[in-house]
Amino acid sequence: MGKPTWRTALSDRIPGGRDGRRMLTVTFVDRIGSGLWGATATLYFTYAAGLSTAEIGVLLAVSGSVGIAGPPLGGLLADRVPLRPLLIIVQLVRAVASLALLTTTDLGLLLAITSVGSLGDRAASVLTKLYATRVAGPGRVRYQAISRTAMNVGWAVGGLAAAAALTGGTVTVYRWLLIGDALSFLASALFTLGCAEPPSAARVAAKSTPAPGESTASAPGEPTPHDSAPSDSAPSESAPSQSAPSNSASAPGKTTAPTPWRDRRYLTYTASEAVLFLDDSVFKIGLPLWAVTATSAPHQLVPLLLVLNNVLVVLFQVPFARFGATPHTARASLWPLAGAFLLGGAALAASTVGAPWLAAVTLVLAATAFTVAEMLHATISWELSVVLAPPTAQGAYLGVHGLAQAVQRSVGPLAVTAAIAAGPLGWLGLGAGLAAMCGAQRHLVRDRGDGALSVAPVTVSEH
Repeated sequence: MGKPTWRTALSDRIPGGRDGRRMLTVTFVDRIGSGLWGATATLYFTYAAGLSTAEIGVLLAVSGSVGIAGPPLGGLLADRVPLRPLLIIVQLVRAVASLALLTTTDLGLLLAITSVGSLGDRAASVLTKLYATRVAGPGRVRYQAISRTAMNVGWAVGGLAAAAALTGGTVTVYRWLLIGDALSFLASALFTLGCAEPPSAARVAAKSTPAPGESTASAPGEPTPHDSAPSDSAPSESAPSQSAPSNSASAPGKTTAPTPWRDRRYLTYTASEAVLFLDDSVFKIGLPLWAVTATSAPHQLVPLLLVLNNVLVVLFQVPFARFGATPHTARASLWPLAGAFLLGGAALAASTVGAPWLAAVTLVLAATAFTVAEMLHATISWELSVVLAPPTAQGAYLGVHGLAQAVQRSVGPLAVTAAIAAGPLGWLGLGAGLAAMCGAQRHLVRDRGDGALSVAPVTVSEH
């Protein structure tokens, strides 16, 4: 046999086989559109739609609030209907919503359209994560790292394309960028059409639960519960008898699936996640505002800090996957995550002291620390959010987990601006608070002897 080509070697390093690679393409194309729209949205609503600053604020606040329902709704549906067509429908809804923005300048209609778009955006995020979880199986953490790299590259490509186009500065350019955003969703739907449907433990369990007097045999062509995991899975992944209490609803004799809304441990875990996702608001709001209002660093440094974040994620997110290789490794990695948060807060607090060059150095240190925290938390969060969810309700649980980011987007700006208002002590307090939350989460997800952190639910297909 000949030596494998570089393309084959690269494919072998991406979990999930062909479908995993195709979903990476979907992620990349989707984020190109997000980069186009993210750089254009405010300008479009100002100059093309003719909205005032206050109206734009209302528009974004209302649509963001409606979008919070996207993750749990998408996850709930994913446990009941096939995932691939559901994801295609959501992508098409996003495309229609983007194009519909071109048809009106009425605030009421724009509110309705952007709310539908926001709902689709948030739902698509959790559905894409769920697909990756099912198709990549035990390699899901590495897949997540590669996926985040693709996201950042896509955002960069979209942002650079928008920056080049915006040099024209005309309403026509804004409209074409919005059309580009819609086309990215259409392309994502087409790529998803080429993916296979991964088996779902939730739907397999529902089909295999017999009514009184019925046989438990599966219909021809339908996967049995044992088919939902690859036959060569390691024993530690199959978990025949070690299931968490939250999984007990799937035991023989019970017909109701577990619900995350009654799982106090998972709800508390999700609440702690909303706090740990604050690194997003720190980068988008806190770091730029603090740099230009409280330090003597040159203002030109601000966009470079955002570039630094993007470059570090692209270069190191995949190597960082080792910190979430197993549930126990992910739990142990909460300590270095706490250290990164502490260092980032301390560096921001110190950035007000000294000459401009010292302020610049401490801001770079803070940006690096919070980027390390972002990469660590992304890896840890992906693993723990999946392993704490029962396989038969994975969609519903991951949908609830998706609320953490949605809530952070609403509350995070308030927390970060409060830290800025408090001065250096505010950043020290924020860093210490985030570190404390890492310790609390580590205690929350400890192995209680129920097997919750001993096994990883596997609901995958290998193509």
